[in-house]
Amino acid sequence: MLEACNCSCQVHLQVDSTEFAPMYNAAQAMTGPVLAAAVNSPVLFGKRLWAETRIALFRQSIDTRSTSVHLREFSTRVRFGDRWVKESVAELFQEDIAQFRVLLAQETVEDPFEQLAAGDIPRLQALQLHNGTVYRWNRPCYGISEGKPHLRIECRVLPSGPTVLDEVANAAFWIGLVLGAKHEYGDITERLSFADAKYNFLTASRQGLDAGFRWVDGQSVTAPELILETLLPLARAGLEAYVDRSEIDKYLGVIHDRVQSRGTGSDWMMRSLSEMEDRGSRSERMTALTAAIANRQSERKPCHEWELAMLEEAGGWTRKYVKVEDYMTTQLFTVQEDELLEMVAFLMERNQIRHVPVEDEQNRLVGLVSYRSILRMASDMGNEGDKGTTPVKTIMERDPVCVTPETSTLEAIDMMRKNAVSCLPVLKGEKLVGLVTEADFMPIAYELLEKQLTDASTED
Repeated sequence: MLEACNCSCQVHLQVDSTEFAPMYNAAQAMTGPVLAAAVNSPVLFGKRLWAETRIALFRQSIDTRSTSVHLREFSTRVRFGDRWVKESVAELFQEDIAQFRVLLAQETVEDPFEQLAAGDIPRLQALQLHNGTVYRWNRPCYGISEGKPHLRIECRVLPSGPTVLDEVANAAFWIGLVLGAKHEYGDITERLSFADAKYNFLTASRQGLDAGFRWVDGQSVTAPELILETLLPLARAGLEAYVDRSEIDKYLGVIHDRVQSRGTGSDWMMRSLSEMEDRGSRSERMTALTAAIANRQSERKPCHEWELAMLEEAGGWTRKYVKVEDYMTTQLFTVQEDELLEMVAFLMERNQIRHVPVEDEQNRLVGLVSYRSILRMASDMGNEGDKGTTPVKTIMERDPVCVTPETSTLEAIDMMRKNAVSCLPVLKGEKLVGLVTEADFMPIAYELLEKQLTDASTED
């Protein structure tokens, strides 16, 4: 699951060793604006998060740090870096070896010094293995191709998708900027602080094209303005010596139109979800969004030309109601057993619900209160006693019938029928994660009834 969520399009640019420092610094400086134009993961598990949530998720998913000791700082293996490179790639390799322990080990048979003395080229196997466990967003790479050693800058920040055309356009934009930056800006480290380059990267991750950048010579500029007026011409200049003009027009044209129309993958997803808001369940909207992405990709158009996703693309009830987790209510109103019934009655009336789960401080289910049980208690008490001081635990149903998120819909319906209940709490382990009631099956009933009546009228 984490591998799928963190999927990226990794681009390698081979550079001369004598030019590594300025080229790498240019790559760092251009990463923020390029990412702003490419963001494509604003939603995770149905939650709207960063414009490119993958950036934060990848860092957290393989964070090997323990709890920090007072003010001591520990670096993360997924990182943008802390400073410009001054002279050579050795600075990055030395820093990573010093800061991070070896995660994987294997027996290495080469002695690089002996190989150099013999006139051979060492593969530096131990270095390559360790470098593969440190995930800089622009990662230096050493390799040998056709008997010649070389250095590469691996750009790991570009997202996968939304289409192959978009991916190639993103890669062309980044490569063009790295190649063109030296001529345009000279030593960019003298005109842009590293702190600002890192800030631009993070704000682009969070806000996409809504980001504001701190650019060279103290400029403040919006992402679209910087990309359209400054960086696209710079990328074109960087590519012209290596790429056919028609190819440049094609791929940089995609970036231009995407930015001008505010049509990144993230923007498309957010607009689609807004269009479907208040229609269907969250699971239905997520299913429709996923299906729409697959459908649009087959059209071979860049994402800024896509039509918005429609709820109907979710595929109907046969896809939306396979398991309980597809439609269960996850926005729950709960109480604890010592709270007053008056509070439960208020929650039910205020939110138009008929069941309130009772949980402890660790979110473990301990009971269930139904609207019917409150009415029954009120009838039994009559005018006797003070209803406002009665705790929940006096009438809650202990050990209610429960299901898991993976329970099939048919099984859930069968459990309701056999146990004569209208509500099933959904547990993951001991934790309460959702609620399923008879009302959740009404959309299925509507669709089935409509289909049966339509079929019947057609036969007549």
